[in-house]
Amino acid sequence: MHILILEDDLDLGFALQQALQLEGISSVWLRRLAEAPLASEVAAFDCVLLDLALPDGDGLHLLLRWRRAGVVVPIVIITARAALADRLAGLDGGADDVLIKPFDTAELLSRLRAVLRRYARQASEVWTIGDLQIEPRSYVARLHGAPLELSPREFHLLMELAREPGTVVPKGTLAQRLEPLGDAIDFGALEVHVSNLRRKIGAERIRTVRGIGYLIAA
Repeated sequence: MHILILEDDLDLGFALQQALQLEGISSVWLRRLAEAPLASEVAAFDCVLLDLALPDGDGLHLLLRWRRAGVVVPIVIITARAALADRLAGLDGGADDVLIKPFDTAELLSRLRAVLRRYARQASEVWTIGDLQIEPRSYVARLHGAPLELSPREFHLLMELAREPGTVVPKGTLAQRLEPLGDAIDFGALEVHVSNLRRKIGAERIRTVRGIGYLIAA
C-alpha cells in the first residue's frame, strides 16, 4: 500500500509515516497545497490522508478540484475541525471518511483498511474473486483454498488488479504502483511479472487490453 499524506504539522507527519512504515505501508508526505500532485498523478497512490487546514489554503478546495477532475482514489480527511458542518462539507465534497484530531493510530489504520475494502468492493479482510482469495494484511493469496507461492512483487500486482475486478488498470499506473518510491518499472519488466502471475493463478484470469493495460476477470 502506498499513501499520500498532506499534513503541515511536523510531529503528526513524522508520527504518521512511522506508524504506516511499521505496517509495511510506504508513504509520501507533503506539507503544502502547492506541493500536491496533479489529478492525473494521484492514481499512483492507494489512498490520501488530507488535512483541511494547510498553510497555503484549504484542503477542501483541493479535494473538490481532484474529484471534479475524476480522481477516484480514496481520500480520508484528517482535521481538527470537529463541527458537524465541517465534517459534512468534507463528506459531501467527496471524502471517503473524516477523522477528527487527535486520533489514535490504531483507529486511523482501521479506517484506512475499511476505506480500501470499500474501494475494492470487498466486505471483509479477505478479498474474494470467484475461487481466488486475497488477504492484504497477511500477504497471502489462495486459489481453490490452497496458498499460492507469489513473490512480493507478484502479490502486489495481484492486489492492484484486484482492487477493481473487471476494470482495466493502465500499464503506467501499474508500473508506478509496483515501485512507489522510485522510478516506475519499465513495461518489459511489468509484462514479465504479469506472465509469471498468470502462470500461477491461471492465464484466463488476467486479460490484456491491448494498448491500455490489464484487468482481472470479475
